[in-house]
Amino acid sequence: MPPDRLRRELFVVTAAVTGTVVAVSGAIGFVGLMVPHLVRMLVGASHARVLAVAPLTGAVLLVWADILSRVLLAPTELPVGVVTAALGVPAFLLLMRRGGHALTGR
Repeated sequence: MPPDRLRRELFVVTAAVTGTVVAVSGAIGFVGLMVPHLVRMLVGASHARVLAVAPLTGAVLLVWADILSRVLLAPTELPVGVVTAALGVPAFLLLMRRGGHALTGR
């Protein structure tokens, strides 16, 4: 099988699996998928740094998403998943557009 075709097929399978995981776990689970990648872009590929910074970053992101969801349409409350999706989808598209270069720095 040609490498380009295999790459496209793996891309489709990976996107389908990611979509399934998000559909099952909810939009907040999307944070758990995206934050480590974004943190890796900020602090480098060192696992020690990523493991130290990613949980804190995810927690801060969810707290701010919760605050935004409560304030944006006050007195009604917007589901927090809408805010996390609004933040996560552009980040996901950025990672998809950059490919592996975003993670390796090449």
